[in-house]
Amino acid sequence: MTGPWTLPTRAVIEDRVYQIHSDYRDVLELLRWLDGTAAPDLDAATRWYVAMRLFYPDFAAMPRQDWEPATRFLMEFLAAGRPEPQHPGPRLVDWQRDAPLIAAGIRQATGQEVRALPYLHWWSFLSAFDAIGEGSFATVVAIRDKLRRGKKLEGWELEFYRSHRAAVDLRPAPGDADEAEKQRLLALLGA
Repeated sequence: MTGPWTLPTRAVIEDRVYQIHSDYRDVLELLRWLDGTAAPDLDAATRWYVAMRLFYPDFAAMPRQDWEPATRFLMEFLAAGRPEPQHPGPRLVDWQRDAPLIAAGIRQATGQEVRALPYLHWWSFLSAFDAIGEGSFATVVAIRDKLRRGKKLEGWELEFYRSHRAAVDLRPAPGDADEAEKQRLLALLGA
């Protein structure tokens, strides 16, 4: 990995250089695979394999002995070179569902529409994400955090929650039981 003032655009593993997909849109797609929302039926190992293929354009040519360090590089890259928290809490952000709120917050923080940029490095995107101040997204995340910790909502927060419950409540990724129920219902419908 590189220093905090450099944006990595390639991985160096055992003196071999691998290009990476470092644009934030590529990384957000990769995260959909890792968290299971892209294909809930895949196991974790398969999801990581897909993520590696998405991240490293030449993954098919990568020797197997580089897979483990390449996976570590990917994990560090996703964390923007920051140390992972010792005890990560529950998820408060859904990158896909919250996209409109995140985009609005980043636009407010940066003064530009980042979705219109042809390229924006993942770490730069995360820096802009961290700069999101007050606004709808910050309100949604604060209410999610209070709810997960069992804290009482202020009157205005409760009103906001009632009016925007679909935006505030995070649905878990569909599991095997959800997929089985979906298939059962499709069979009943003759689809």
